[in-house]
Formats: sequence, structure tokens, C-alpha cells
Amino acid sequence: QVQLVESGGGLVQAGGSLRLSCVASGSIPNINAMGWYRQAPGKQRELVASISSGDVKNYVDSVKGRFTISRDNAKNTVYLQMNSLKPQDTAVYYCNLVVVYGPFGNVMNYWGKGTLVTVSS
Repeated sequence: QVQLVESGGGLVQAGGSLRLSCVASGSIPNINAMGWYRQAPGKQRELVASISSGDVKNYVDSVKGRFTISRDNAKNTVYLQMNSLKPQDTAVYYCNLVVVYGPFGNVMNYWGKGTLVTVSS
């Protein structure tokens, strides 16, 4: 089975930085994309950043210029570098993995358990 383990969350002051890491383990024949979602208290989960197998990166407008997503294919690891953090960034951040299995292209989504990021004012 595929497992995702996130790390790097914590408490930081506004303007500070954090780097989140997500390590994927298990049988992963073909990664289509990896990404980071977040969910703040009382709000719905939103896509923060994603990176495709072709290294195409996408960001939600609110984090453009502040966050950077990257990956290490050899380690099946995705990172989210978060700079100039704002209190509005406070949320549980979840790692997401999209995998394609077999010759018929079956697609599966996997999720980590989340890591809490708290930004104080």
C-alpha cells in the first residue's frame, strides 16, 4: 500500500518561513502529480500547490510569490517551501499523491494525515 508521511509543520511568527516535506512509500509505478492542500478551521480544503510529472507547477493565487513546490523523484518526496507566512496561512496542510496504475491507466489518490501550520500575528 501507498503511504504519505508529512513533516515540517509548527508555530511561526508572521513573516517567517517553514518547509514542509512529504515522503511517499510503497508501490508507486507512475506518479502523475503531487500536491499540497490545506484546511483552516471552519473552512473547506483548498489546493495550495501542485507539481505534475512534467514539472508543471500551479499555485493558488493567495500564495503565489511566497510558496514554492518542488520534488525529489529519487526519494519520492515533495516539498513546500513557505516564505513570508501570514496568519491567514494557518491550517492543516495535507500531502496529496496522484498515481496511475497498470496499462489501463487506473488513477488513484492518496492523502497524508496532515501537519499543522500555525502563524501568529
